[in-house]
Order: sequence, then structure tokens, then C-alpha cells
Amino acid sequence: MIEKIEGGVRLHLFIQPKSSKNEVVGPHNEEIKIKITAPPVDGQANEALIEFLSKLAKVAKRNITLIKGETGRHKVIEIQGLEEPQARALFKCP
Repeated sequence: MIEKIEGGVRLHLFIQPKSSKNEVVGPHNEEIKIKITAPPVDGQANEALIEFLSKLAKVAKRNITLIKGETGRHKVIEIQGLEEPQARALFKCP
């Protein structure tokens, strides 16, 4: 779910697009479930996810990198400048 990397964290996410609101649901099958309002069309959900994570973690969008899962619901994201304990609190992971 959350791995510590140099300078930040790596998150394993399960994304539910076209939701009623952007929110972190919490742990879901060894991933973190996040609901996003944007549809999964032309990268809109990925852009909305990065913007949501940027606001949630209070980091610049340039510090967030989509590593894997550009076209799927299962994604791996790296966030530079976010410590593991903060990430665990933000993403409801013990």
C-alpha cells in the first residue's frame, strides 16, 4: 500500500472514476482505494487524481509521478516530499 522511498513515498492505488466526489476510501485488497469524480477518458481521471493528491498531501503537482497504471484502475504513484507517517494518516492506513 505505502512504501517509503528516498525523499517520499510510493502508493499502490485502486481508483474508482466517475464518483460523486473525490475522496480517500482507505485500504482495499492491499491497495488504497480512492474515488475520483473525473471519467476515465483521455487521461482526465489521472489528471484529477494528481490534482486531488497534490491538494491532499500539500505538495506541488510536479512532485507527484504516475509510475504504473496509466490506463487502468490499479496505479502506482510516487509523491516526493511526503513522509510515510503523514501518508499513513492521509490515506487511512495503519
